[in-house]
Amino acid sequence: MIDFARNVRLWFAPEEVRREGGTPDYRFSLANERTFLAWLRTALALIGGGFAVDQFLPDLSGAWRVGLALTLLASGVLCSLRAVNHWVRCERAMRRGEDLPVSRFPALLGVVVAVVAVAMVVVVLVGWEG
Repeated sequence: MIDFARNVRLWFAPEEVRREGGTPDYRFSLANERTFLAWLRTALALIGGGFAVDQFLPDLSGAWRVGLALTLLASGVLCSLRAVNHWVRCERAMRRGEDLPVSRFPALLGVVVAVVAVAMVVVVLVGWEG
């Protein structure tokens, strides 16, 4: 938890990240940035999907619509926070010459998206109305 708190502080102080270790090959830093941006695109897609479920499925019962929408919105929020935290962790590891950090988040996000997709398939097949 202390590492996470330190990483949050580093989100807003990238000059402190530069003070650690040596400068990695710029190609690696740029690849890290592209990965960060890909995670942000995923977060935006999840947030957009949450709003779409809420706005474009008015016939879906309130509990289902709100539950699916909130699940997608929360996944988008977590994905965006994970993106910046992972970017900092990777940048620090590259500067220190350490192995890149591993994460279970991609698997967790994949399971959440799959569960929402299955729920949407059920909604489409059953054709529930509110």
